[in-house]
Amino acid sequence: MAGTISDVSVITISDEVAASTTFVAAAARPNTAFTIANSSFASGGARNVTVTTAGTGDNAKTVTIVGTDVFGDALTEVITSTSSAETVAGTKFFKTITSATCSAQYAANVSVGSGTLAAQAVIGTASRGRLKGFSIVSGGAAGVVNFYDGAPEDGTILMKSRTIGTDNTTIDRTIPQNGVLFSTGIVLQYTIGTVDMMTIFHA
Repeated sequence: MAGTISDVSVITISDEVAASTTFVAAAARPNTAFTIANSSFASGGARNVTVTTAGTGDNAKTVTIVGTDVFGDALTEVITSTSSAETVAGTKFFKTITSATCSAQYAANVSVGSGTLAAQAVIGTASRGRLKGFSIVSGGAAGVVNFYDGAPEDGTILMKSRTIGTDNTTIDRTIPQNGVLFSTGIVLQYTIGTVDMMTIFHA
């Protein structure tokens, strides 16, 4: 008797690279465009971007980040600095970065970095898919993995899973029947340090 052919595919996600305030562009005072040091992130995933100032005289100056989202579509974000010497984190998820441009020259050094929020597409394009199950190896801190239908910027969270917070502890889940339907792509979003590795089964 012929066996049943499975339509289930698998992807493994692993990004434990710590946040860095200078990952995208080193501290400098460019007139306009920063020199990009790294234009992509670990494992082909996406990260939020940070802008870090060294001085207190740059309130309301901005850095415009241009690149692509988790699906490879065009994405832009404007990050506004404050009057404090601090790191301001963006909320959008960049898979690649094409440019970072400041609205005016900063009074003190400013750098562009990678934040602690990560996201990765399970299906390479924004298309229909079914989540069949997953295995999550927890990092050293507890956190939440969000399962987005679509990109995090405009998608919908269809389900969540919490990591345990005990390093290298695994959570395995099988979803019954046909699984959870995602109509515009499956994207996982999480915080660095809460996940060591995720294996996702989808069809």
